[in-house]
Amino acid sequence: MAKPAVCAEFCSNKGKVAAAKKRLPPPARLRADADVYSLLADTGRLSILLALAGGELCVCDLSQVLGAGLSAVSHQLRLLRAAGLVSYRNEGKLVFYRYTGGSVVHRALRGLGALE
Repeated sequence: MAKPAVCAEFCSNKGKVAAAKKRLPPPARLRADADVYSLLADTGRLSILLALAGGELCVCDLSQVLGAGLSAVSHQLRLLRAAGLVSYRNEGKLVFYRYTGGSVVHRALRGLGALE
């Protein structure tokens, strides 16, 4: 029978606990970072960010990259824009998006090899 994966008796190393607490960001920043990671958990949104890491693209281009309809891509872009991860500019009838970052996303994209 396997042993339980919890301590059989409660004890605490005050030094390690204090050091671990110091590494945690303030609760508001932790919540904001968790919200960003939640956005990155969707493959469509992550694909958009990876595509935009190489430079700005219009919505039509992103639609072709993802193999998704304009409406679906626009919906994902709206969420990314609300989180401050992308911005856009109009050029005539076209709308171009670019990655605007955020340190959490920048680290994630760099880890995936999309950014240097």
